[in-house]
Amino acid sequence: MTEYEVCAILPVYNDRDALETAIPRSIEVLEGVTDSFLLAVAEDGSTDGSAEFVREWETKDSRVRLFHADERLGRGTALTRVIRAVDAEIVCYYDVDLATDMAHLPALIQAVRDGSDVATGSRLMPESDIVRTQGREVASQGYNLLVRTVLKSRLYDHQCGFKAFRRDRILPLLDTIEAPHWFWDTELLVRAQRKGFRITEIPVRWRTSDKTTVKFSDVYGMGTAIFHLRRHLND
Repeated sequence: MTEYEVCAILPVYNDRDALETAIPRSIEVLEGVTDSFLLAVAEDGSTDGSAEFVREWETKDSRVRLFHADERLGRGTALTRVIRAVDAEIVCYYDVDLATDMAHLPALIQAVRDGSDVATGSRLMPESDIVRTQGREVASQGYNLLVRTVLKSRLYDHQCGFKAFRRDRILPLLDTIEAPHWFWDTELLVRAQRKGFRITEIPVRWRTSDKTTVKFSDVYGMGTAIFHLRRHLND
C-alpha cells in the first residue's frame, strides 16, 4: 500500500516570493481532494532563500517536504527526482506561480482516479480561458502545431505546467526521457502516447505571470529538441 494517495510537486527555482502564496494555497486545495497527500517542493539550486523558506514550513507541517539540489539540475530532472523518490499513488505538478487556476486541480486528479494514466491541463482547447500577450500566444500556437505535425501528437497543449500521473505507469517512462529542462513535458506526453497511455486533456483557466524563467535560448532549444526526439523515436 502506498504512503500517500496524492503527491503534488512544486518545481521551484528562485521562487521565494511565489512560495508564500503557493504553499498555503496548495494545502488548502489538496485538503479538499484527499486526506492523504504530500506537498513536495522540487527546489532546483535556488539562491534566493527558497530552500530555507520551505524548511520553515517543514517544521510546522509534516505534509510539506523539501527536495533540495545544491546545483541546478533542470526542471525536468528535478521533477523526475521527486517522482521516483515519493511513495504515492498519484503524482501531479503545477507551476509555482499558480498561473493555472487551482480550482482545476480536483478535476485533474479525478481524471487519474477514473482511469487515465496521464491528465494534463490545456490552454489551447476551445473551452480554455487564457490571458497572455499576443506574442506569447503566437509562439505557443506555433510550437504546439510543430509538435503535432512533426511528432504526430494528438494533444492541443504540451507545455502547460499542470499535469497528473499514475505513478506506477509513469515510472518506467521516466527512464526513456532525455530532456532535463523545459522540453521534458513535451517528451513525456509524446512518449506516453507512443506507449498507448490513456491521456485526458482538460481545458483550464490560465493567466500569464509577470515572472517567467523561460528564455529565448530555451525556446530555441525546445524547437531543436522536437527534431532530435523525432530522430530517436524513429531509430
